[in-house]
Amino acid sequence: MGILLTGLVSHLTLGSSAALPLLIAPMGASAVLLFGVPASPLAQPWSIIGGNLVAAVIGVSCARWIPEPLLAAAIAVSAAIGAMFVLRCLHPPSGAVALTAVLGGPAVTSQGFHFVLSPVLLNSVLLLLVALFFNNATRRRYPHSGQPDHGKLHQTKDLPSTARLGFTEADLDYVLQQYNQVLDVSRDDLESLFLQTEMHAYRRRFGEITCADIMSRDVISVEYGTSLEAAWALLQTHRIKALPVISPARRLIGIITQADFMRQADLQVYAGFEQKLKQFIRRTTGTHSDKPEVVGQIMTTKVTSADADMHIVELVAPLSDSGLHHIPILNDEGRLVGMVTQSDLVAALYRGRVVEIDAS
Repeated sequence: MGILLTGLVSHLTLGSSAALPLLIAPMGASAVLLFGVPASPLAQPWSIIGGNLVAAVIGVSCARWIPEPLLAAAIAVSAAIGAMFVLRCLHPPSGAVALTAVLGGPAVTSQGFHFVLSPVLLNSVLLLLVALFFNNATRRRYPHSGQPDHGKLHQTKDLPSTARLGFTEADLDYVLQQYNQVLDVSRDDLESLFLQTEMHAYRRRFGEITCADIMSRDVISVEYGTSLEAAWALLQTHRIKALPVISPARRLIGIITQADFMRQADLQVYAGFEQKLKQFIRRTTGTHSDKPEVVGQIMTTKVTSADADMHIVELVAPLSDSGLHHIPILNDEGRLVGMVTQSDLVAALYRGRVVEIDAS
């Protein structure tokens, strides 16, 4: 699809009588990267655009100023590699672009620097656009961004909770520096693979402890139309900090926490705390009010949830590094069946460790 559309659009843009080919051979190698291994650092948008442009400029320059073709080809490829390293846009097919600019024959060399714009830039942009559409349409993240960083959640110098044991980022950086080779995988993905390996090892040692095993099942919840006064009373009566918001069919539609009340009532400033809170949650007696009256008006709608059969190790990161304190648990039909808190997870991990020690 990528090669076909790139060729067709190039044909419509340049016309069939163009002296240059509508597609250059290095695009085949670029397609392997963009569609076969889109997570590779070598396949990212800046890699293909920057790498191909730099290589084309260097290749054309060498072809014009170095009369010996073989020497020009060797210098073009090596200089292109060096430039791509400096500009952080390493793209292996770009080496072939530099070579094509030198040894592509009279049709290429006669075009001079026009070769850089068409077909090199035109082909690269078109192929990239198709890759962006195709990879995201097939649910493959592209461009492949790094993992979210939760290290400064509390604005302190402490490492995230999950990074205080096991290997650290500094350990990984040291090993990569000693390895001193280019890896066809991003540093963030490599770190993620190591962390997933640790999680798998934990599951193997502790067995299959699922969310259903540790969750609270008698969950206090509210609906969209529950009044703020009633919701706050539930939080105080049951001494909890969050209430899942569900539909009549018990499908999760949001969550309301003490933090939501504080934020909406402007309670970050503690002067007059109780008076502000009472005024905020008190039901308005008139027919119209600009003040929020029900849960649905202040709840958080983007809720991190988990499946009942999910292993508890999957909850470590969101409950430790992402600032979450409660995770609603859903069944296969998406209905609320329980809640797991940080306390539940700590207790489960402790019990699992005790069982492991007893077994050994």
